[in-house]
Amino acid sequence: MKHTLSVLVEDESGVLTRIAGLFARRGFNIESLAVGPAEQVGISRITMVVPIEDKTIDQLTKQLYKLINILKVQDITHVPCVERELMLLKVNSPSHKRSEILEIVQIFRARIVDLAETSLIIEVTGDPGKIIAIEQILSSFGIMEIARTGKISLTRESKVSTQLLKEIV
Repeated sequence: MKHTLSVLVEDESGVLTRIAGLFARRGFNIESLAVGPAEQVGISRITMVVPIEDKTIDQLTKQLYKLINILKVQDITHVPCVERELMLLKVNSPSHKRSEILEIVQIFRARIVDLAETSLIIEVTGDPGKIIAIEQILSSFGIMEIARTGKISLTRESKVSTQLLKEIV
């Protein structure tokens, strides 16, 4: 199962290296990684997606807390969250297919950020499902390049689960 971890760390050099080393020593892969400043100066938030068994996640959390500069580790996999990713796609765009691509871009509320004679660069932000869906649809036109951020996530204070809302509607 894939787990999403939100880790607050002191913004010091070497913190990310120590975390990556811990994962490497244990043979765990980090599937997605996003790091940036948090709400407090001198603190960074690391959001990681790791494919790991449920029984192992508690052990990994305890090991993370043993590292210096780690302030808080939270498994937010089953917690109501807002999740977002950013993806840039360079897509083949011959003139006779361009209107079809533009229609797809509008449907997904994405943006064209560069236009060339035979290609487009499209910026997409949204939840991971939206990112995967537009990538699959645009693959039929020929994707030349992809750059994708890791997932970022914040827990919902309202505790409203978007998954629950999707099931109700």
